[in-house]
Amino acid sequence: MPIRLLCLLLLLCSPAALAQIGKIEPPHWWSGMADPQLELMVYGKNIGSAEVSVLEGKARVQSLGRTDNPDILFVQLVLDKSIDAGDLVLNFAGKSREQIRYPIKARQAGSRDRRGFDNRDVIYLITPDRFANGDTNNDSVEILGDPVNRNENYGRHGGDLQGIIDRLDYLASMGFTQLWLNPVVENHMPAWSYHGYAATDLYRIDPRYGTHADYLRLSREAAKRGMGLIQDLVPNHIGSGHPWLASPPARDWFNYAGQFHPTNHMRETVQDPYADQQDAREFADGWFVETMPDLNQRNPHLANYLIQNAIWWIEEAGLSGLRIDTWPYSDKHFLTQWSQRILAEYPGLNMVGEEWSLEPAIIAYWQAGKQNADGYRNALPSLFDFPLQEALVSALREDDNWNTGWVKLYRTLAADGIYANASALTIFADNHDMSRVYTQLNHDPALTRMSLALIATLRGIPQIYYGTEVLMANPNSDSHGEIRGEFPGGWADHNTDAISGKGLDAEQITTRDYLRKLLVWRAQTPALHRGNFRHFAPKDGVYSYLRASDTERVAVLANKNASPVSFAPTQLARVTGQCRRATNPMTGATVSLTRALALPAKTVTLLHIRSADCPSTKE
Repeated sequence: MPIRLLCLLLLLCSPAALAQIGKIEPPHWWSGMADPQLELMVYGKNIGSAEVSVLEGKARVQSLGRTDNPDILFVQLVLDKSIDAGDLVLNFAGKSREQIRYPIKARQAGSRDRRGFDNRDVIYLITPDRFANGDTNNDSVEILGDPVNRNENYGRHGGDLQGIIDRLDYLASMGFTQLWLNPVVENHMPAWSYHGYAATDLYRIDPRYGTHADYLRLSREAAKRGMGLIQDLVPNHIGSGHPWLASPPARDWFNYAGQFHPTNHMRETVQDPYADQQDAREFADGWFVETMPDLNQRNPHLANYLIQNAIWWIEEAGLSGLRIDTWPYSDKHFLTQWSQRILAEYPGLNMVGEEWSLEPAIIAYWQAGKQNADGYRNALPSLFDFPLQEALVSALREDDNWNTGWVKLYRTLAADGIYANASALTIFADNHDMSRVYTQLNHDPALTRMSLALIATLRGIPQIYYGTEVLMANPNSDSHGEIRGEFPGGWADHNTDAISGKGLDAEQITTRDYLRKLLVWRAQTPALHRGNFRHFAPKDGVYSYLRASDTERVAVLANKNASPVSFAPTQLARVTGQCRRATNPMTGATVSLTRALALPAKTVTLLHIRSADCPSTKE
């Protein structure tokens, strides 16, 4: 064989020559970001041995990250501050190898300064598969498996992004200003894929919900109606159907070497000064279930990947915030880096973490501004207030005694001093992981309306689960599949419709209309957004508190008794001061504050007081 031909064959058989780029993540980036560094994760046969340079564009290769996986290469770029929108031309393994055009896009005007969700907002939580089916053509996608089966609680039911878009006018009319969707990225799993928490592609919208364009359209259409979009992210784990599990990008990409080892769920070990290190490791590194491999965020490339993925979705979809699943289960030092880097790009963005503990001290540990004894600091602005949720339901459901009923809510709020910023917490009566509040309150519609009034007026950012406005319930079990039932009217064969009112009973219509009136009023009442909070010891089945700003006050008098209660002038004066009159926003009636007030049974009485109706003494 001629020498030249032999050399050519050897060259073609070399690893570099066989390099073929299959995918690059993130798929594109933007000019004008605060952090000029961008790390590309490049997938391709034998790509790990390639050399990379920038042929065109204002960027340079700072370093290359190679792992024990020959089909993965991490390319650390530094983008010039003056870089414009256009394509970078990246050369892999030299001029005779492969050249890739990598898109750099222009940011939307004002992107960095976007407003995140805050106390002015009311969040509406939607499980997309169960809300509404707007496009039956995408119900099942053969390659993804797990086809639609509405007879199965844990099966897919066919809800999608179009179904949500079709109902945006209704949601806006109800007074909701933020939409939080359970995850909508691809879940290529054989079963239970409807919930979305087992991602198999972190950059792809699951086709059974619609297209990437549909998701961006949802964000734009919501914004036109004054609503923001909150994305649900899961940095702790992925689904076992993700290609990473079959071919880990690095040996330490997964905890416990990619082998199932269950978490002990002992979240206290993260901050427990007496915790055994094995217990702490089993909590943070253990897997939820065998089908959800636990990610090792201590790997710097994985940490960077997850941070950039969050930033990419914020920029790409114009998000107003993030909800972070299973917050404490990820590496805590990664979580600090994650929150700091995101907020460096979007200082006004909000993020809320799920730390499911009934102990305020456990939740407070994670909030931005908290001075912890172990020196740990995080930048997370908000967490879900699980202690308040449990106390609220108990307060309404239980008879009052020295340690039951209203006193539970009172004591929970009395512990607010442990938080760096209690007003920034996200409060709720139920969510997708627990029984519906209507069921928790023994299917009592009056008590359910009371819970909604309290969530709308207490300190914090209100969140309401879809269908609560029409008393959706799970009477047969606490199965998640039943809790996440179909929204009435979301499917063509439904006999009831939450929006039109078709088939709803009187209590459902009353509750829906009550909530609409309540939230529309709340949006126009700054005292409920940033007003001070003062509450009074419960007495005779009544819990009362005051929200006060410089221009107005809102007195809240909650009577859970089965009969009316007379609120004496002396009691009223403690709550409202020397103010003479108020307006009941739910009835429009003017209320005298100088004589006894009759509080209806199982009702929250709201009193909206203008400063003009009060003596000029500082509250």
